[in-house]
Amino acid sequence: MKQWLYCLLVVFVALPLGATEMPLNMTQGVTDISGKVYDLHMTILYICCVIGLVVFGIMIYSMIYHRKSKGAVAANFHESTKVEIAWTVIPFIILIGMAIPATKTLIAMEDPSDADLTIKITGSQWKWHYSYFDKDIEFYSTLSTPRAQIDGTEAKGEHYLLEVDKPLVLPINQKVRFLMTSDDVIHSWWVPAFAVKKDANPGFINESWTRIDKPGIYRGQCAELCGKDHGFMPIVVQALSEADFDNWLVEQKQLASNAAAAAAASMSKTLSLEELNSQGEQIYIARCAACHQPNGAGLPGVFPSLIGSPIIKGPVKDHLNIVLNGKPGTAMQAFAKQLSAQEIAAVITFERNAWGNNSGDVVQAADIGNFLGSNEASTEPSKAVTDAVTAKANQAVEAVAEAVVPEDLPTLTLEQLIAEGEQVYATTCAACHQATGAGLPGAFPSLIGSPVVTGPVSGHIDIVMHGKPGTAMQAFSGQLSPRKMAAVITYERNAWGNNSGEAVQPADVASHGQ
Repeated sequence: MKQWLYCLLVVFVALPLGATEMPLNMTQGVTDISGKVYDLHMTILYICCVIGLVVFGIMIYSMIYHRKSKGAVAANFHESTKVEIAWTVIPFIILIGMAIPATKTLIAMEDPSDADLTIKITGSQWKWHYSYFDKDIEFYSTLSTPRAQIDGTEAKGEHYLLEVDKPLVLPINQKVRFLMTSDDVIHSWWVPAFAVKKDANPGFINESWTRIDKPGIYRGQCAELCGKDHGFMPIVVQALSEADFDNWLVEQKQLASNAAAAAAASMSKTLSLEELNSQGEQIYIARCAACHQPNGAGLPGVFPSLIGSPIIKGPVKDHLNIVLNGKPGTAMQAFAKQLSAQEIAAVITFERNAWGNNSGDVVQAADIGNFLGSNEASTEPSKAVTDAVTAKANQAVEAVAEAVVPEDLPTLTLEQLIAEGEQVYATTCAACHQATGAGLPGAFPSLIGSPVVTGPVSGHIDIVMHGKPGTAMQAFSGQLSPRKMAAVITYERNAWGNNSGEAVQPADVASHGQ
């Protein structure tokens, strides 16, 4: 019998000792706070295991050696003062021993003072908006898992439903303060590696903070049941060294200037119905299909159908108004700050002509600009608006030149460019050109031995930066930084047997066309 008791003791002791290697155990994370939370978790686990061992050990021993068949007679110690004191004091001491380290950790977790960087995080159905205080940088971060994977027509990727188009980028070794709120319902920003989990409540600001110890990519999710697509609201944080983070800030300023220039220049462009429909379909699938469904049928009683909808079939200005400004009291968000004028014009044109609506209406970016300026939709931009747009475009182009000096951008090795480019390609290009670069015959061209990929570098840079009108090839100058464009171009020119050996540097992209 003693051997069985010894075996049982070994099992009880071995379980907590091996818990650190168990895949389902809490991870240590990459911050000092997450390490303290992990240590606290393990301390409580050990205490619970010891209590369990003692309690169950006494129970088992009593059942074996003090059973009735051996003639044992139960002792009578009713109202024993010593026993009453013992089972009051001992748990009290245990709880105090657990409360002291827990209180210290909780106090540290709730101290966002003396932060080096402050970021406002706004949750909305179903995306995150990040705004860097004093950096003039803000963007939306949305799910980038291809729709085909969600629908089950393609194999699930490694980071299925845990990948975004634009990750939150943070520096290591700096205290980052988070201010969290929401546009609509309650969300919860949760990144396990940071031990940060804080609710984002509409109308309120909650605070949290982190200090990351090592570079890497860390993933999380919305941890509050926030509606139909709660499971499609991931969080991705990219932690960079302080020098790389400074370079990223410079790249973002150029990216913002490029986007402003592209948006201003688009005001004077007139696209065909086919071009607008092609671009609008992509935007609709990425931004609207989650609610209104890919076929426009919506969800009865929740999200309205767009097939023959009074908004879609009615005046263009009403359609513009609801897309730009949303509809209070419903899940319809305002997209004026989320999409460019060109993107809004494209998606409205697509909605008015898809699923049998066939209105024939063509909405141009200039119509969006006129509507925002006068609160009325007009069919042709006035000369004053066109002149103002042209001036704004010129200013934006000048700002681009001032924002980033090509010589200030880093010079990377071929291996670094290919490694980074592969990641950019997988998240940005693979949905059309496929992970193998083979494309989809008749829809998206193959990049294997492609004339663009194997031809002059300047032509490759040009089509990545400015796209190709009349096709699904978008302009990425407003979506990717010079470093990312350089990396993905280098990757494409060296992957799948292309093997050009060429390394395109961020400075080459930044100076293209100058």
